Parts: sequence; C-alpha cells; structure tokens
Amino acid sequence: MHTFRKLGFKRRTFLGTMLSTGLLAVSGRARAYDDPWPDLQEALFPGKTLDDGAGFITITAPERAYDAATVPISIDFDAAKMPGIAVKAMTLVVDKNPAPVAAVFHYPDDTVNPSIGTRIRVNEYTNIHAVVEAADGRLFLAKVFVKAAGGCSAPASKSVADAAEHLGDLKLKVPKEASADKPSKLELLIRHPNFTGMQMDQVTRNYVPADFVQKVDITHDGKPVLSVEGNISLSENPAFEFWLKPKTQGVLRVNAEDSSGRKFERVWMVPATS
Repeated sequence: MHTFRKLGFKRRTFLGTMLSTGLLAVSGRARAYDDPWPDLQEALFPGKTLDDGAGFITITAPERAYDAATVPISIDFDAAKMPGIAVKAMTLVVDKNPAPVAAVFHYPDDTVNPSIGTRIRVNEYTNIHAVVEAADGRLFLAKVFVKAAGGCSAPASKSVADAAEHLGDLKLKVPKEASADKPSKLELLIRHPNFTGMQMDQVTRNYVPADFVQKVDITHDGKPVLSVEGNISLSENPAFEFWLKPKTQGVLRVNAEDSSGRKFERVWMVPATS
C-alpha cells in the first residue's frame, strides 16, 4: 500500500494537512510530542512488528548538522549479515518534521545493493528512522539522532524566478571505472527548489507554495533500478546515490515528476562508451 495513503491522506492533501495542524495526528490517544515515533509507527505500519535491523543496517548522518536544510544521510546494508533478506522497500522518516515521511524507496527483485544516499531537511532535534520491508513481508528498523533546526523553513538559495531557470535539470555522476557486470555507485542530481510551503519569498514577503519532487523512476535498458516517492523533507536540489550492476552497456533513463505535475526526463549510456 502507498505509504502516504497509510496515513489516511491522499497525495495532494497530505502536505497541506500536515502543515495546517503542525503535528501529525495519527491516533485517538494523546502522546507527548517529544517522542512521536510510537504513533508514527502505528500510522505507517499498523499492527506490524518491526524487528531490530541495526545488525545489518547502518544510518550515517552528522550528529550536529552544519546546514539543517541540507543534511546528508546514507543508509547502508551489510549483505554478509542479512542472509535470506531481500529488500523490497525502505521508508525514511524524519520523526519531528511537519511531513515526517521524507521518501519511500522501492527496489526491483534483483537489486544489487539497496544502499541509498540522499539529502534531507531537519526541522528540529529528532530521531530519523529507516524502516526496511523485506520481500517476505518482514520489517526491520534502524535509527539515528540528528541535532538540527529550521530546515523546513530555511530560505531557498535562489528566488522563485531564479529557481525556475534550471528547473528539472538532471545530472548523473558515474565513476570512471564503471563497467559491465561490476557494481558501481551512481549519483543522480535534480535541480529543483523543493519548496516546503513554509518558506517566505524574500522579494514579495509571501509564503511560497509547496512545490517538490514527488516521483523518480530509474531504469536501465527498460528494467527497474530504483523508484523514489519524495516529499518536502527532501532537500533543495535532491540528490540520490544508488547502486547499479549493468550486465551490458545500455540506456539509463530517469523520469521525474514534481507536485505541480511537471515532468522531467533524461537518458545516458551506462557504462559510458570507452
């Protein structure tokens, strides 16, 4: 089931509801906001048991972020410690953000390595959880604590007009040593302001409507590599590090769409022609 729909919101109304309430109301019982995770867990994964995945999942993030609007984070997997576990999906949750679900990553059955790197916004001191769904339905959990504040309302680096100039530009970084039948870590960069709806236009002094990368699909020669559902908790100019092990040289295609319905596409030959 679509993760955002598990919260009881349609995709278009999810963000507005979160911002208008300021808190995530996920159940009828009251709970102190200093620990929202129990209610988040019940809302996102109702009735499910989440096993400790710290033995094979490592989340790396700065303990104290230099820039709360662009916090680097990586979720890495130790294949030797996860026999029989095939990763199907991973949900990245920034517990105390206005929209806690930063992204949901979906993997094909033959993914070579589900490790992911990205950049997020952090609105206040918070735990960040990664919930991994295995192909057999089991759920595993890991977390990290990050000290940062104001990431969701921090002004964008460019004005609305300037951000529109290169909106949707896509760039792919491929290591020079990449070759067929060899796992390689690639990085996709998307030029997009990822406005949260909490930022003020410094020229007009009005709040800028939320406008963010909502969907990213990556394929290689038509076969799925990675699919991402995004939200406002991803940073400006979202970036995604992911793994690919191409059997042959082929076309890597990226299709992206934002919350305003704009679509962006680009293709590359991967590995590149020598």
